[in-house]
Amino acid sequence: MSLILPTTPPSARILSGVAGDLIAALEGPDGPLAAARSVVLVIVDGLGAIQLRGHAGHARHLTSGLGKKDVAYSVFPTTTAVALTSTLTGAEPGVHGLVGYRVLDRSRDVLVNQLSGWESDGIDPLVWQPTPTIFERAAAAGHASYAVGISAYAQSGFTKATLRGAQFVAAKSPAERVSIAYQLAADTPGSLVYCYLPEVDKAGHKHGVDSAEWIAALEEIDAALALTVPRQVGVLITADHGMIDVPAHRQVVLEEGDPRFAGIRHIGGEPRMLHIYLEQGADPDAVLACWRRESEGQADVLSRAEAETTNLFGVVLTPDAKSRIGDLLVIARGNRAFYDGTAGDLRAREMIGQHGACTPEERQVPYIRRGAFAS
Repeated sequence: MSLILPTTPPSARILSGVAGDLIAALEGPDGPLAAARSVVLVIVDGLGAIQLRGHAGHARHLTSGLGKKDVAYSVFPTTTAVALTSTLTGAEPGVHGLVGYRVLDRSRDVLVNQLSGWESDGIDPLVWQPTPTIFERAAAAGHASYAVGISAYAQSGFTKATLRGAQFVAAKSPAERVSIAYQLAADTPGSLVYCYLPEVDKAGHKHGVDSAEWIAALEEIDAALALTVPRQVGVLITADHGMIDVPAHRQVVLEEGDPRFAGIRHIGGEPRMLHIYLEQGADPDAVLACWRRESEGQADVLSRAEAETTNLFGVVLTPDAKSRIGDLLVIARGNRAFYDGTAGDLRAREMIGQHGACTPEERQVPYIRRGAFAS
């Protein structure tokens, strides 16, 4: 089986570099972004560069002046828990330790959800994700920082893992969030402000890209970001990942009796990028060969060792990060997604828009500079 693994142009912007770029912009004119009195980082969750260009007529403000080079690349896997953590810490997944949507806590032999399961799955954010955030780095350099988002996220474990060091400010609509973020930046010289807009991602998961609901969410975001940027404030608009639609006939459902279940203890990750954890005593070479044979043309299947040598999770891999990576990785090709048909909860099969794998639609995100950064 020949593997199709992601390649990134040597000069490409990577989401893990965003934090350092923003701090540098506050410190002076020598960084990749222009110097600014205050900076605002806007994350439009789920908005890939390819989807944005394909719907330019519904996002006239976001695409105004948008060039071919105004693109950044997400990390692997292309999922919110991983990519947002890389963006907000400046570290690759192999360092900050969030390496998938659901991963194995080997000390307890249980799968934990790294996006929404911190409390229910018993994960301590300060222990599980010890890398300093961009906000803690800003505070150490004497800069105030704020995170503007939805009130439901204010006290979540993921917020504690990725936004610690920032003062959380809740607001309902995208327009309110953007307005508050810009005002905070204007009123607090030297500040770092983060503004989170999840509406496009939510619409895509439920209805799919190209749906009326997704387009309406994009138009709402575009209108919110049409607000005039305060003087001397630099605004960077990007995303954590893009999205691809998975129709029902492209779902790969593992039913009882499927040979790929042999030797498997846990299936983690998410439908487009599975972490496969083996039973103790299982033959890893035999299981790898089975998955490659049965998934020919459907997925790239790697051993953990292959993931390490190809630096999928970054050049550095901490012991904690390594322990959370599956014994096998199953990276869906094209617009496929994998499901355990024997699982008790199959609601994930209702999702249309998905991400996690390595297609350009998932990996490429916009990198839009406004205000002081546009000059």
